[in-house]
Amino acid sequence: MIYRRRIEDYIVGDHVTFTKTITETDTALFGAISGDFYPIHFNESLASKTRFKGRIAHGVITVGLISTVLGVPLQGPNTCCAVERGLSFRFLLPVRFGDTITAIATISEVITERRIVKLDLSCVNQRDEEVLSGTAELKVLKEVETKGD
Repeated sequence: MIYRRRIEDYIVGDHVTFTKTITETDTALFGAISGDFYPIHFNESLASKTRFKGRIAHGVITVGLISTVLGVPLQGPNTCCAVERGLSFRFLLPVRFGDTITAIATISEVITERRIVKLDLSCVNQRDEEVLSGTAELKVLKEVETKGD
C-alpha cells in the first residue's frame, strides 16, 4: 500500500489525538536523557513545599505528546511528509504521576500555496482540565511516497 499526504489532504477543523498515562518512570527516563534532575520532579520533600504541594512531571513530557500527535496520528503511517516549523505553548496546570493526558491537534488554517498547515494544540487530563495550550505550524513537503508493509 502507498501512503501519501499532500497539502490538499489537510482540512480545516480535522483533529487528531494521542493519549498516554504519565508515570514516574517517564520522568526518570526523561531526566536521564536530558540531564534535568530538577528537585520538583524528583525530591518529594522539597516539592511538597512548593505551590504544587508535591512532585510533578516535566512539562516537556507533555510537549512530547504534542510531537507524537503531529507525527503518525496526523500524517499517517509510513509517511514523512511534513516538518514542524514552529511550536508555541503555555503550561496551564501541572501534570502529576498517574495523570492520563490526551494531546489534541486541530487544523486551524491551510495555506496551500506556501504548503503550510497551522494547528491549535491542547493537552487535557483525565478530568478534562487543559494542562497545555498552544499552536503549531507545519511545512508540508512536496509529495513523498513510501511503500507500506
